[in-house]
Amino acid sequence: MSEKDVGGSDGGVLAEAREAKTAKKPASRAAPKWETEARERLRAGLRRFGKPLADLAARDANEGDTRLLVTDFLCEGLGFDKYADLTTEYQVKGEFADYGVRIDRELIAFIEVKRVATKLAPKHLRQVEMYAVNEGVEWVLLTNGAVWQVYHLTGGLPVEVNLALEVDLLGDQSAAQKVNQLFYLTRESLKRRQIDELWKTKRATTPASLAQVLVAEPVAEEIRRELRRRTGHNIETGELVRLLRETVLRPECLS
Repeated sequence: MSEKDVGGSDGGVLAEAREAKTAKKPASRAAPKWETEARERLRAGLRRFGKPLADLAARDANEGDTRLLVTDFLCEGLGFDKYADLTTEYQVKGEFADYGVRIDRELIAFIEVKRVATKLAPKHLRQVEMYAVNEGVEWVLLTNGAVWQVYHLTGGLPVEVNLALEVDLLGDQSAAQKVNQLFYLTRESLKRRQIDELWKTKRATTPASLAQVLVAEPVAEEIRRELRRRTGHNIETGELVRLLRETVLRPECLS
């Protein structure tokens, strides 16, 4: 006698429940092998360099010592080849960037290193920003060993410089959170240009800053009209946009 015969509709419900319980759940999509290995290496690097980095900060180490640790972390944590991928003192028009980063011979980023106790600021970005502009590079990394800031450069007059990513290796975030952010700086991820997709997503979902709103032509036109009404001085909208860009569209206004 079937379950349905014995228990009526209740028996049918029990049978369906048993079948649902024994059915296999669909397998979750596994990360590719290269990504899993990169994340594991990065996680191990964070464990290995955590104490040496904290010691550097505790003794207020100089920029040279900070750079040594940064080099080791770039190689052992982020997966770069010291000889094939990294060029120290990269020369740009007679001046030198701390690092030029190449992947498969393509220059993709510059890195500027400051001593571990230095609080990173827009003024530290400006020089390496010019290196990137001169070489046609979109990405700039600014670090003191502990804090890693990643900036994207968008060509134009003036060049737009926007903070795309920031992580503090000595901060309160969990190891998993730090790995998720730093993963975009691994050689494997940069080679696949995943940081470009991250930036596009962030750019599309981040509200415009006040500086970006001010340089929009419709807003500039309203400012022009108000200036003419108040002062009697007439200025072309295009000229006003140019002046606004030169004065407000700076990294410190956009980050």
